[in-house]
Amino acid sequence: MRYLPLTDADRRDMLATIGARSVDELFRDVPASARLPGKVAGLPDHQGELEVERAFQAMAAKNVSPASAPFFIGAGAYRHHVPATVDYMIQRGEFLTSYTPYQPEITQGTLQYLFEFQTQVGLLTGMDVANASMYDGSTAASEAVLMANRITRRHKALVSGGLHPQYRRVIETTAHWQGYTVAAAAADAAGLEDLIARVDKETSCVVVQNPSFFGHVRDFTALSKACQAAGALLIVVVTEVVSLGLLKPPGEMGADIVVCEGQSIGNGLGFGGPYVGLFATRDKHVRQMPGRLVGETVDADGKRGFVLTLSTREQHIRREKATSNICTNAGLCALAFTVHLTLLGEDGFRRLAELNHAKACELADRVAQIPGVEVVNDSFFNEFTVRLPKPAAPVVEALAKKRILAGVPVSRLLPDDPSVANLLLLAATETATEHGMGPLVDGLKEVL
Repeated sequence: MRYLPLTDADRRDMLATIGARSVDELFRDVPASARLPGKVAGLPDHQGELEVERAFQAMAAKNVSPASAPFFIGAGAYRHHVPATVDYMIQRGEFLTSYTPYQPEITQGTLQYLFEFQTQVGLLTGMDVANASMYDGSTAASEAVLMANRITRRHKALVSGGLHPQYRRVIETTAHWQGYTVAAAAADAAGLEDLIARVDKETSCVVVQNPSFFGHVRDFTALSKACQAAGALLIVVVTEVVSLGLLKPPGEMGADIVVCEGQSIGNGLGFGGPYVGLFATRDKHVRQMPGRLVGETVDADGKRGFVLTLSTREQHIRREKATSNICTNAGLCALAFTVHLTLLGEDGFRRLAELNHAKACELADRVAQIPGVEVVNDSFFNEFTVRLPKPAAPVVEALAKKRILAGVPVSRLLPDDPSVANLLLLAATETATEHGMGPLVDGLKEVL
């Protein structure tokens, strides 16, 4: 049996060896609410390959693709144009080597692009040193808090109400198992929270986002000084990395650690992944930084070469003493990021950011003219929050039926907060056109 190599007798022997009466017992730690009681309804027991292919194509056709409909969804994942050159370059043999350089000396192509990636991330964030990527932005944020706890020897993280709710939940999950406290501020749709007053001598770090989850753009220089005075670290999260083409880099604000979601550069939406986390810090904290770090050197013949350096990762069998137990550096996504940013160059990246901001300004102006709709933000990059005269979730659903993907209802990510029911996040990147903005505005008028 090509795909099912085990016989019933084999399974019985294996279960007996581990002391389980059935395969279902292996899943007893999974809550019953998360398990199916039986077979998936409506699916046949078996079909030929051609029939299966047709069935799944029919299912896929039910999706509304960002490429085929007006698209204004953001909230941490953004649709940008990725040049065809990126896909070509990431498949070249010089770079597409083993996904993780356990034998770094023979994966020079991998090490070279990771070195270039680190350099780019350091320049974008205004920081001294960057690692060779993390899983994604949310896990990078969680790792940043763990790093701050190690450095300060404190165990309380103060989290902004402007941090993406899913990032906050990842941090809280880690805190639950690592034994530290998360003091999370209330959702800050107005962008007026005062975190400085809440920093005390027990605070290990303050976690903020720029632009915030609601789109507000802020300068955290004063907060950075307050953190320094209290002996805490400032962690700045950036979910839309294209914003760094226009906004003041976190490093210039005095950030101690910067983490970003790098999906916007070189990587498509991909139904939520895989993405790539960026992580940068100050030189003095480098030995506490998680992940890989690639350095430049010369070989015995004086030729330029690259090496892994300051490695304190899981492959060194440090277990609970390891700086980080994240095993993957999202290498292919990091390569795509590096290729795309290299193609853009500094001027191209700045121009891309300008286009994003211009598109968002145009959309905000047009949406603000709809009776009963209010733009909440006093500042934004390419995403902003609007307050509708009725709950946003059914409005979005109604527009989706018209094949218009009209942003993200804030209530979807903050379901327990009734104050955000009428709030809608709208994002406009360089891909937005009149063919999308016009139907969105007309659709909102009709549905409202």
